[in-house]
Amino acid sequence: MPAKNLPHTPHFADRQADLSKYLQRILTARVYDVAIETELMPARNLSKRLGNQVLLKREDTQPVFSFKLRGAYNKMAHLSAERLQRGVICASAGNHAQGVALSAKRMGCKALIVMPTTTPKLKIDAVKALGGEVVLHGESYSDAHEHALTLEKSEGMTFVHPFDDPDVIAGQGTIAMEILRQHQGPIDAIFVAIGGGGLISGVAAYVKAVRPEIKIIGVQTVDSDAMARSVQVGKRIELSEVGLFSDGTAVKKVGEETFRLTRQFVDEFILVDTDAVCAAIKDVFQETRSILEPAGALGVAAAKQYVQTHGVKGQTLVAITCGANMNFDRLRFAAERAELGEEREALFAVTIPEERGSFKRFCELLGPRSVTEFNYRISDTQQAHVFVGLSTANRDEPAKIARNLERAGFPTLDLSGDELALSHLRHLVGGRSELAKEERLYRFIFPERPGALMKFLSSMHPDWNISLFHYRNQGADYGRILVGIQVPKDDKKAFKEFLQTLAYPCVDETDNPAYRLFLR
Repeated sequence: MPAKNLPHTPHFADRQADLSKYLQRILTARVYDVAIETELMPARNLSKRLGNQVLLKREDTQPVFSFKLRGAYNKMAHLSAERLQRGVICASAGNHAQGVALSAKRMGCKALIVMPTTTPKLKIDAVKALGGEVVLHGESYSDAHEHALTLEKSEGMTFVHPFDDPDVIAGQGTIAMEILRQHQGPIDAIFVAIGGGGLISGVAAYVKAVRPEIKIIGVQTVDSDAMARSVQVGKRIELSEVGLFSDGTAVKKVGEETFRLTRQFVDEFILVDTDAVCAAIKDVFQETRSILEPAGALGVAAAKQYVQTHGVKGQTLVAITCGANMNFDRLRFAAERAELGEEREALFAVTIPEERGSFKRFCELLGPRSVTEFNYRISDTQQAHVFVGLSTANRDEPAKIARNLERAGFPTLDLSGDELALSHLRHLVGGRSELAKEERLYRFIFPERPGALMKFLSSMHPDWNISLFHYRNQGADYGRILVGIQVPKDDKKAFKEFLQTLAYPCVDETDNPAYRLFLR
């Protein structure tokens, strides 16, 4: 979505005046009393994979783990002693709140922070630890903002805007100043996450004043794209709802000043989805052993999408990793979706005949591919429906796998992009079955290596039917698998011998009350 082809071309003199004004503000900004100059770090593995030099501007390493400290402190440093004495108030999803709280603590003034009720507990606790007083209100930044403005008047405090303020914008612009000083060679594009627009406004204003040939590319999630839509139509629009996964950029309406600057100085917008953000979080972890919050990973996700879309090679791309205030509980979801975001996992619903040997034949068709997930429960006398996840090497492989299974007589549905399947159905395959007679339930521990599943199936007696199977790769050396096997009473001795020869640790769960409640 190229911004330069969109409506509105500012007068050249006005554009130059803006660049001159913000260049002076940024060069004289006061941020280093509390902020640090962060590293511009080569992402070597990602660079090699993408065929371009990727540099990470590590704003996630700031004292409050995000860039917001810069703008907050610069704004407060320009307040009079009288206004500081009355205290400051802000609205924030968390990172700006921590910046204001730390700045207030350094300056010895009171800070009242209004945060959406959806804010991760990690960020709320961090603000309180810095001495900020927290008020929770509304479900988005916009809701919290309106409440903060009401409190500003009643309490006589000074509102520190998280993005729509020239001093805040200038503080964030010092990031661009550092980037150009740290890498004086060619830079083709800088990827910047957008919530309300303060970060990209400051970065774009400085870069276009000093190195106008560098592309500034704004990044938003597909469900929180207020800035991209506003620039597209030439006026600020307000979203009725915003996605909350990337809570740091969940803004319904962008700032007036940030919109004006973004229209002038941002070259292009890229929208990324949740899976791409999760994959970017994983990429940065593999490079740095640091875990970004979703908003902090937007720039990396966009850089990858840019390379894929435009097919560029040998360019220098900078992604600002703008925050690392990640709730630990979200890691489970991020890890689950990262492989899909990288298109390294495909999910399928496969229908196979409910007859002896068909399960094994199906597994043989999968070949040496790594199985990431397997869910099955006997439910019909004629057909079996299997939910299976497979590791893939590229985006074309899922279609090829589906065709091969179809040719073998197994109707196949690719579920890789189905949100219902990704979020819910994968966890709901199963339930009680009248057909699961004489079923024994066992938990096995399998070594995570190719061939382990086939070894198990090859060892099975042909008269023992698998009635339930659940497996999910957790990234460990050993996988945990739940198997239901229909064993006739007369075969109990033979089955016991089978378990001993298999040499896989197992636990009999047939009498487990949870199994009897939900699966029998």
